[in-house]
Amino acid sequence: MFDHIPDTYHVKLSKIMEPLRLTLLNPEVDVDKVKLRQWDVNRPALQLAGFFKHFDFERLQIVGMVESAYVEMNYDDHGVKMYEKIFQAGIPCMVFCRNLKPADEVIELATRYQIPLMLYPEGTCGFMNKAIRFLQEELAPRISIHGVLVDVFGEGVLIIGESGIGKSEAALELIKRGHRLVSDDVVEIKKISDTELIGTAPDITRYFIELRGIGIVNVKSLFGIQSVRETQKISLVVKLEAWDREREYDRLGLDEQYTEYLGNKVVCHSIPIRPGRNVAVIVESAAINYRQKQMGYNAAQELYRRVTGNIQGRQDDF
Repeated sequence: MFDHIPDTYHVKLSKIMEPLRLTLLNPEVDVDKVKLRQWDVNRPALQLAGFFKHFDFERLQIVGMVESAYVEMNYDDHGVKMYEKIFQAGIPCMVFCRNLKPADEVIELATRYQIPLMLYPEGTCGFMNKAIRFLQEELAPRISIHGVLVDVFGEGVLIIGESGIGKSEAALELIKRGHRLVSDDVVEIKKISDTELIGTAPDITRYFIELRGIGIVNVKSLFGIQSVRETQKISLVVKLEAWDREREYDRLGLDEQYTEYLGNKVVCHSIPIRPGRNVAVIVESAAINYRQKQMGYNAAQELYRRVTGNIQGRQDDF
């Protein structure tokens, strides 16, 4: 996970309201001006009890049944004052789960300090999980690379290579074979965790693919909604290269090759291209072989065991 998010990464509070099913209690506050820069959240139980040391005021604040019950018990002489101290700290937002609407006095205080108050209809733990996951994706470190990302048998295959080598043509053939396009030409990669990279398309080029000699086509319109998807986890990389007679290519695959994006290693296959090679079938085979390995079966190791076993058997005969 990431302890620090660069200042360049932020998400407007207004963007999270619909996907997280939040209702604004004080519409006088302009949520478009509020920006979240941390993916983690905070439950201000200690702050409501008066302890403010190490208060994570930059995080989204979440009030559940425990915090709400404590404030009700201490409402007259303590609860409202503690809310005011929290608002004075400059928190980005406070969410009340289980539709536990705060008192009108608290809403007025929040409006005075321009702190948005939100209602969420369900449980606190469920909301925390949703919020953290959503904010992790929105605030994740990211890069843009030249390539094509396709969903092949549920595996995200990133096809890279020099311009004009046939990446888009391979993607089109895969789409015709029932697979789904995520992005053509430019792929935006986000680092969700130390083991997960998510790829998506820039808004301006989403669903479009460029075919030299034909031009731009809209895959969603041409092949239907089933031929595209918005995002996909990147499982492996296929690098297309011009065939080089002098180069020694891996023919067994006993040792995995990797490429690195944002510090994460991804399995990478270098595929030499020459006339007559069906790149789409090779990419499909690579995706299936990757899935087999994830399930515990390695064809290269199986062949190696058979060969070494056969050699050992012949030696024993002598």
